Amino acid sequence: MAKIKLEYIWLDGHFPTQNMRSKTKVEEHENFKGTIEELGNWSFDGSSTEQASGGASDCILKPVAIYKDPARRNGFLVMSEVLSADGTPHPTNHRAKIDDDDGDFWFGFEQEYFLMDAKTDLPLGFPRGGFPGPQGQYYCSVGGRYTWGRDFVEEHADLCIDAGLNFEGINQEVAPGQWEFQLFAQGAKKAGDEIWVARYLLDRLTEKYGYYIEYHPKPVKGDWNGSGMHANFSNTTLRTCGSEETYNKICEAFRPVTDEHMDVYGEFNDERLTGLHETAHVSDFSYGVSDRGASIRIPIITVEKGWKGWLEDRRPASNGDPYKIAGRIIKTVKSANIS
Repeated sequence: MAKIKLEYIWLDGHFPTQNMRSKTKVEEHENFKGTIEELGNWSFDGSSTEQASGGASDCILKPVAIYKDPARRNGFLVMSEVLSADGTPHPTNHRAKIDDDDGDFWFGFEQEYFLMDAKTDLPLGFPRGGFPGPQGQYYCSVGGRYTWGRDFVEEHADLCIDAGLNFEGINQEVAPGQWEFQLFAQGAKKAGDEIWVARYLLDRLTEKYGYYIEYHPKPVKGDWNGSGMHANFSNTTLRTCGSEETYNKICEAFRPVTDEHMDVYGEFNDERLTGLHETAHVSDFSYGVSDRGASIRIPIITVEKGWKGWLEDRRPASNGDPYKIAGRIIKTVKSANIS
């Protein structure tokens, strides 16, 4: 029998931006294979996470995805849904609300963030009492003059890959200390699981470096890019239709529900979506081929492949919940009533 460490990860009840919580369960297993079927539910004190009252505080953790923990010996990361004591999905459990049980929707999320120095509360590359040079030299840069935090970012990428996440890339972003990573998954729930686990590894790694991650979509005011989490999505129709008309009809389905999307695309997103810095205005809706100033970009590759591919919703904020974002996108795409 071997002892293994199971790090149960869940989302708390803070509104509108939920936080990650986690705790470790040590169990003895013989020939543990790292599958969900080998795990049991667990409980936690919901009164300490704004998910229950003190008089009836137990909430249930239901494992939904498991990954190897590359930083711990005999360790595993267990992404969990929160259930109420009666076994039904807790109101804060937005994963359970996603209408994609057949995994027809594929999502690729581009997670931007600022890497912050915990001693100065400034992004890496920002001097005390001032600002670095203007934007233009930092995006995808190389060299110590314009690049900060690469050791950290590379270590995070290795952790994600070693954990078994479908990690697809990294790049420095437009502002100093701003980075991005990308993940892709077939199935909306799986895509959300992988973003949250990647965020967990990102946040935990900061403890070693003396940094912290700023997910606010506009942490540096003024003429600096904000941070988003662009959502690339497709379903069978988008991947196979071969029809510009169909793409336009699906995009138009987003127009009348702009406010509903903004409600779940992240707190303070209006500070980022100003119509500047490669964004559409928060109150507008637009779409176009290769248009990074539109709400939804139709990738040129999709057009070149005969209108077979995917769409990119550029509006979600860096602090958005991928479960909420995916759930809302799926609902809107399905409302177009295209089979």
